[in-house]
Amino acid sequence: MTDAARIYGTALFELAREENLDGEIFEELKTVKGIFDENPDYVRLLSTPSLTKEERRGALDGAFAGRVHEYVASFLKLLVDREAVRELSGCLQAYKELHYDHSGIMEVTVTTAVELSVGARKALLAKLDAVFGKKIILETRVDPSVLGGMRLECAGKRYDGTVRDRLSRIERGLREMVL
Repeated sequence: MTDAARIYGTALFELAREENLDGEIFEELKTVKGIFDENPDYVRLLSTPSLTKEERRGALDGAFAGRVHEYVASFLKLLVDREAVRELSGCLQAYKELHYDHSGIMEVTVTTAVELSVGARKALLAKLDAVFGKKIILETRVDPSVLGGMRLECAGKRYDGTVRDRLSRIERGLREMVL
């Protein structure tokens, strides 16, 4: 994420937070990013220097006027004016970090060798809620190479309790042994 994206995302979050709209604005930003991701030609159009800023703003109005909150519409126009439309993804990431922190939400990614059952997923969520004291958004991944156990990634840290990791540690230990 660039410094510009962090600055823009933070500014929008602070404005939305003051108005108690941070959740609504977050959802709309995710929707807009999804639209941008699905329509890269539209993003190129909004970044085309041969079009005037007014024409690019008009393209935004045509697509989003009345469909998103005025703060989101104004934010997109600001990005167009500053020729920073391609920074939307970073802006959303900065906004998301602040929104989650303020709302007591934590994202956790769990990787297992097989798909977690509904019961195991609920038990893991309950345990993580208790350990971290936050609402957990759990993303699950399946990677047969972990062999068993699970790997958790959250708050920039990795907790590896997989069979593969344990075997790797045993292998390193054996290599370091002096016979």
